[in-house]
Formats: sequence, C-alpha cells, structure tokens
Amino acid sequence: MSRNLEGAIMADSQEPQGRTALNIIALALGGILALAAIILMVAGLLLAFLYATERDDDGFFTSSEERVVTTTSALTSERIDLGSEVEPDSRLWDFDLATVRVTAQSSTDPVFIGIAREEFVEQFLLGVRHEELTRVDFSPFSYETRLRPGERQSSPPADQDFWAASASGTGVQSLEWGVERGRWMIVLMNADGSPGVDQLVQAGVKVNAIGAVTVALLGVGLLVLIVALTLLIVGVRGVSRHPDHAPAAAHPEQADGVYPARLTGTLDADLSPGLWLVKWFLAIPHFFVLIFLWVGFWVATIIAFFAILFTGRYPRSLFDYTVGVVRWTWRVAFYATSAIGTDRYPPFTLRSADYPADFDVAYPPRLSRGLVLVKWWLLAIPHYLIIAVIGGGLQGPFVGTLGSALGGFGSLVFVLVVIAGFSLLFTRRYPPGIFDLVMGLNRWVFRVHAYVALMTDVYPPFRLDMGPEEPEDETGEVTR
Repeated sequence: MSRNLEGAIMADSQEPQGRTALNIIALALGGILALAAIILMVAGLLLAFLYATERDDDGFFTSSEERVVTTTSALTSERIDLGSEVEPDSRLWDFDLATVRVTAQSSTDPVFIGIAREEFVEQFLLGVRHEELTRVDFSPFSYETRLRPGERQSSPPADQDFWAASASGTGVQSLEWGVERGRWMIVLMNADGSPGVDQLVQAGVKVNAIGAVTVALLGVGLLVLIVALTLLIVGVRGVSRHPDHAPAAAHPEQADGVYPARLTGTLDADLSPGLWLVKWFLAIPHFFVLIFLWVGFWVATIIAFFAILFTGRYPRSLFDYTVGVVRWTWRVAFYATSAIGTDRYPPFTLRSADYPADFDVAYPPRLSRGLVLVKWWLLAIPHYLIIAVIGGGLQGPFVGTLGSALGGFGSLVFVLVVIAGFSLLFTRRYPPGIFDLVMGLNRWVFRVHAYVALMTDVYPPFRLDMGPEEPEDETGEVTR
C-alpha cells in the first residue's frame, strides 16, 4: 500500500520540462514571506492607529476613571513582577521602555498614591488592616480584594522614604513612574493613614518605544514584501516562461451547459448490507494521508493565487496536483462517508483510475486576474450559505471540500447517507432516488469548491444535477 502511495505521489509531482526546482522554491518562499510581510504591516498599522487615536495629549493610553472604596487603611495592587533584581543586567532595561501614571482624587480627605518595592510595602503595612486587589475587570469595571487583617494604626505614608514615586494632597493627585526591574506594588491611602479610603482612580501607560516599533514594523514589513513580490514574480515568470504540456484527454474543454468541474459516481449493484458501518474505520489510512495532501493543497493554492494575479494562468503542475487531491478526497468520500456507493477500496493515487467515482476539472488556458481577488470569498457567499446545509458548516475553500466530503456530520448529505445505510442494512437495497439526490448534493458542493479554490472562473450554477453522471451537453454526449 505504501509503495503504491509513494509511486503515485512521485509520478504526480514530476514537473514538466523547463520548470526548475529553483522556480518552485522561489514561489514557495515568496508566498511565505508575503504572509509574514502582511502580518508585520497589519501589526504596524494597528499600532499606528492606536498611537494616533487612543493616546491623550501627554501620550498616555488611559483607563476610564473608576471609584475604589475600602473601609480599611489602604488598598494595594497585587505584586507587579518585572523581573528579579539579581538577574544579570540587560541592555533592554537600559532603555526607558514605558512610564506608568496613576491619578487619584477624593471629595473628603487628602489622598496618597505611591509605588514601591513589594518588600517595603509589606513591611510598612505589617499589622495594618488593609485590602489587596486580586482581580480587576474593566468592561464593566469591577474588582475583588483579599483582606489583610491587623490592629495597628498606619503612620502617614508620605513620611516614608522608600517610595519610588508618590503624590499626596487634596484635589487631583498624579504620579508618574518609569518602569524598572523588580517586584512592585501600588498603594492607595488617605494622606494621614486613617482608615476609610474612597477615591476616583485612573491609570495610564505611555510606551516610549511605540513610535519606533511602529516605524520598524512598517519598514521591515515593506522590505519583506518587496523581497516576497520579487521572488513571486521571478518564480511565476520562470514557471510560466515555458509552455505547459498539452492538455491530456482527462482535461477536455468545457462544453456548452456543462460545468468545468465534473463529478461522477456509479452505484455498485451488490453492496454489502453492513460494511458501510465500518468503512469510515477502514478508510483511516486515507484520512491520514489526506491530511498531509491538503496541507500541500493549501500551499499550492496560495502559490496559484499569486501566479494567476500576475500572469492570468494557473501553473499546470500545481493545477493537476490540486485536482488530484480533490479527486482522491471524493473517492474516499464516495466509499466511506458521503455516498457509501461502492465496496471497492479506493486506490492510493492522485490520478484518475479505474474506480466507480471520479472528479475532474477542465484546465483553463486563462483565468481572470481580477476575479481571483474576490470570487473565493465575496462572490461565493450565496453558495456558502447553501453548502452550509448540504455539506455541514460554513467552510472555506481549503478545508471545505475535505470537511464536507469526509463527514459533514449533521448535514443533509449525512442524513441521507445514514438513511441509505439503514435501508441497505434491513432491505439490502440502496434507494436509487436517494443515491441520485446524494450525488446531486455532492456535485453542488464540489463545483463550489472548484470555483473558490481558483480552478475555474465559471460561476457555479444554482442547479441540482442529480444522478451518477454529469448532464449531457448540447450534442448529447456525456462529459466524463
């Protein structure tokens, strides 16, 4: 079995004459770099948007002003761990990464805000009844605290000299603190240390490097994109410079009224009444192989996207591979999950074979460069809604065929196949009407996926072509 699989994949992956491995490597690397460039530039644009719209006049990103109340002498934050002081010096910390700002005001008592190292705060509040924040939610604002019991009266906090930053007095008080390594705590108190803290508090942070990081992300993203586009153009032109091999008999031109994607399946005359119950288990080797084949399908379709965008052509070797993956998928689905129409075990090959089920797509000489940008998501939305019912779930072009064909649990196809299975079990007969409908529903799904996976520009018809064969063209011939 593994020898047949290896031979089939090696035979299908041979490149036509003139297509070098370097061109394929350039295409693959270009696609990967293009994706990385898009991620970098999107991150840069998001930071630029936040930098321009979400900061206040002083450059701080701030929370809303919220009220905090405690009947004890102090409210402290949880420990803020910014690294151990005993760690070796790091050049990263030589730069002023960020500044924290905390403001507080009270309508009754003078307030105190302070930031200090954890051990100093704990020593200062030892034996003083106070509360420590354990959870804070901002939408909507709420918080939870843990009570630290004690009987000792706190001294005025402003008299202490261990605060890294502090502010005290009436009205609005604000402190700013440059982030440093260590374990820190923020403390809110009355200025005289008396119990009963009731304050309006607002916190903010200014990331001092955000401008430089934004410029770096956009700049590096642009450079990577230029390199990616260069590799894609070189690779696509290298692949397209030599003419594709002549279309084989398995890829006939589209006839009038016949959709370019063609799905067929012939029902076995003498199906086993009970084998369908375990076919999914017998097909596990196929499922395992298909996982890896569909990863390759993803990569091949991304490369084809750029090839079509720049040249208007789908590289023939990639086209044959993607069609072969869907063909393999359909044979397994016809056997085990989405039709149970044959007891013959599917072959391990991407090519057409002597098997009751087959799938093929007529190779398009040219494809629209504009449609490739919108057909796989925007134009296909009406069909997505339909195959959500037929195949189960709103699935995209890359996973949809695999997911719909190999199960689609709860879908219309799944229900019909289960009905047919129980009919086989109890009557030894597969109802022909159900089989024709199952074929029509699968045909609709696979046509849509051929379209959204960029294999054709012909919009899928809103038509249920039932039966084992594709509809006849105007000459009366059946396309196979």
